[in-house]
Formats: sequence, structure tokens, C-alpha cells
Amino acid sequence: MNGLPLLSISIWLPIAFGLILLATGGDSRASVQRWIALAGAIAGFAVTIPLYAGFDGQTSEMQFSEFQRWMPGLDINYHLGIDGISMLFLLLNSFITILIVVAGWTVVEKRVAQYYAAFLMLSGMLNGVFSALDAVLFYVFFEATLIPMFIIIGIWGGPNRVYAALKFFLYTLFGSLLMLVAFLYLYNKSGSFEILDWHRLPLPLGAQFALFFGLLFGFAVKVPMWPVHTWLPDAHTEAPTGGSVVLAAILLKLGAYGFVRFTLPILPDASRELAWLMVSLSLIAVVYVGLVTLVQADMKRLIAYSSIAHMGFVTLGFFLFNALGVEGALVQMISHGFISGAMFLCVGVMYDRLHTRMIADYGGVVNSMPRFAAFMMLFAMANSGLPATSGFVGEFMVIMGAMQVSFWIAFLAATTLIFGAAYSLWMYKRVIFGPVANDAVRGLRDLNAREFLVLALLAVAVLYMGIYPAPFTDVMHASVDDLLRHVARPKW
Repeated sequence: MNGLPLLSISIWLPIAFGLILLATGGDSRASVQRWIALAGAIAGFAVTIPLYAGFDGQTSEMQFSEFQRWMPGLDINYHLGIDGISMLFLLLNSFITILIVVAGWTVVEKRVAQYYAAFLMLSGMLNGVFSALDAVLFYVFFEATLIPMFIIIGIWGGPNRVYAALKFFLYTLFGSLLMLVAFLYLYNKSGSFEILDWHRLPLPLGAQFALFFGLLFGFAVKVPMWPVHTWLPDAHTEAPTGGSVVLAAILLKLGAYGFVRFTLPILPDASRELAWLMVSLSLIAVVYVGLVTLVQADMKRLIAYSSIAHMGFVTLGFFLFNALGVEGALVQMISHGFISGAMFLCVGVMYDRLHTRMIADYGGVVNSMPRFAAFMMLFAMANSGLPATSGFVGEFMVIMGAMQVSFWIAFLAATTLIFGAAYSLWMYKRVIFGPVANDAVRGLRDLNAREFLVLALLAVAVLYMGIYPAPFTDVMHASVDDLLRHVARPKW
């Protein structure tokens, strides 16, 4: 398969299946549409497997590169490639897409074709973001992801879905416009939109500072970092289960990915000078948002706030400027994709039965749903950073990286293990244990085969990554070392 444009296929194949779904008509063909969506999701994942199998982890060079002239007059090209930093996100995105299709199999009954088409097109666009080596191409895919997510929240969301969708769209669009201004400045200086050319561009410190804040607004909103995080709980609360899963597992990673693809290698001096700011904002997210999470009464809002706290670990790791911190942050991104996706799916399982997300409406669920309770226990423990789960690996690496910089940074970062256990296990205790709260809980039925399969696949991923993280970390060593060399090299 070496001669095939695998990256292009990974982008356009899911989009093509999405277009096929839109052409199949209305809900009278829903059963066929579901199988088409599943075929598209599996095909999209199958394409990423040879990317991983054929990836050379010993080099930091871009691999599986594709280059075509797009707009020659402006030097804008269709340029794709992946390195050890972006490789795993293609796998994660395509894997999560399969789970979303299966999870919504009988839950989504109206506009089935449009629902699945939105997720398949979003999957292709996300692969485009992680593969783009031309800044305009990156920006097109980066912004295009807003459209299907806006539609998913706005059509299949909860009672306040329009407000949540608009808030999500406007927050992220505003930040992206400032990012575009930074891109245009870099093009003016370099005469190229090639991201790798920008990595070698010498820039004065003053310009780096200005560009840093331009990119910061674009990426911080996506992460989201404190204090531009307020759109996320609303979006999660109103989004359908599949929307919450892809939002937490993949979309939040776009901002963090932007820091390692653009901010750190292009603006190394400003990144070092302003590391105190990024570390401070990250620790606020870890500590303050962790405390805010403790008082949430809605399960979805609780998990949404916990995502902000865990993503604070990611930005903290990037701005420690050591291999343990950066690799730990990347591992945390993948792990959070598994765990947050699993937690939202668990909430979706209960919501499909009782149509409420409020913690107070549950209690004693273990008596009716013992298999579900076992899975949710695993994911709650992983969300707390339990050793031998994926949640521990990334956090432990970042804490070790922080210890190389400052004991107090490491100390504050480590509080997430306490807060994570507090809000995750407290929610679990109130929902799962205790006497049966009411007749509705008493009548709950346990996981069906489809739900069991989805949660089992995520459980395997969480445990495998926690017990044996080498397959995830080995691919990124060379690329992270190259990134740190960029950050260490003065550009003014």
C-alpha cells in the first residue's frame, strides 16, 4: 500500500461516505443508512492501520507526504504529512468514529442519514487538521470542523441546543480569526504558507510576542483553557451523546495540537518568555476548575469540567520544555480521548433509559445494572488517575516533568489526582451505590450487546495503554526531541 495516498484516503473516504448517506433519502431507509455509516467508519479506521504499521518511529521527518499545487499564485498547496506527534490522533479519531456510529445505532431515530453523515464528514475533516502541512489547508479544515459540530448540537441537542451551538460557534470562530491574522503575518515574512518553512523562520522577539497571543486566542478557546472555557459545559450539556464524545475525545485536542505544531516551534523565544503565563493558566485549570467540578449536579457538566482540568495538564506539559512533560501531555491527550469518551457514553446509557442527567435522580443503579456499574467503575477510576489505567500514565509523566522544573509546580499539578478521585468517585457513589432511589431506577435494564461492545472496546484501550504504554510513546520520541531542539534554538 506504499503507493496509495493513504492520508488523502483517510480524509476523503469518510467524507465520501457522508455524502452517500445524504443521497440515500429519508428515515424510511434508516436501517440501510446505519450499515452504510458503519461501513464508512470501519473503512476510515482501516486506512489508518497501515499508517501506524508503516510508520518509522526513528525519524522526526514527515512521513506519507503528499503534495499537489492548489493555488500556485498564492503559493497555497495541498500538502499532507504526519510525524510522531500527529500519527496517534488519526488512529484515535477514526476509532472513536466507529464507537459513535455503534453507540447511536438504535438511539437516533430521526434524520438518521444526516446524523451519521455529520459525524463521518467531521471525522474526515479532523484527519485533515492533523495531516495538513500547509497553513491555509490547516485553517480550512480547522474551521470546517465547526460546521458539522454546530449542526450536531443544534439539531440533535437538548432544550437549549441553539444557545449552546451559537456560543460554541462564536467563541471558536473569534479565536480562529486572530489565528488567521498571525498566519498572514508569517506568510508575509516567509513568502510561503508551508508550516515547516515557518519552523525555520527567524523572528524578532517583539513579533514573536504579538504572534504568540494571536495564536493563543485561537488555540486556547479550543482546548479550552481557563478563562475561555465557559462554552464547553454548555456545549456538552446540550449535545447528543455522540456529539459529547467526539467533542471531548477529539475536538478539544485541536487547540493543544496547535500549540505543538505552531506556537512552540515557530515562536520558541516567546514561548519560553511567556511559559510562566501558560503554566499559571494551566494550574488554575487543574486546581480551580477541579474544585468547580466537585459542585456539579449534572453528570455531563461534571465530566465537561473534568475535561477542562485534565486538558490543563496537557498545556502544562507542553510548556515545561522537557521530554517527559511534552510526551506526557501527548499521552494524556490520547488517554483523555478514551476516558472522556467512555464517561460520556456511560452517561448516555443511563440517559437513554431515564432521560435525566441529574445525579440526584439516580442511586442504587448497581442493583439493576451490575455489568454497567463495573464498566463505569473502571472509567471513573481511570478518570481519577488510577495506576494501570491510561489516566495515570500521562499525568505521572507530566508530574515527573514538572518536578524537573519546580517542586511547587509538580505539587499543584498532583492535586488533580486528589480532585479527580473526589469528583469522579463521589459521582459514582451517588449514582451507582446505595439503596435504589426510585421505581424508575429499579426497572432499569442492564447493558445490551451493542452497549457492552462499545464500553468493552474502550475498557481494553484504557487498560492496554495503562499497562503497556510503549506502543503509544515509542512513535513520538524522535518528533518530540526534534520539537525541543526547535524550542532551544534562538530565533532572534
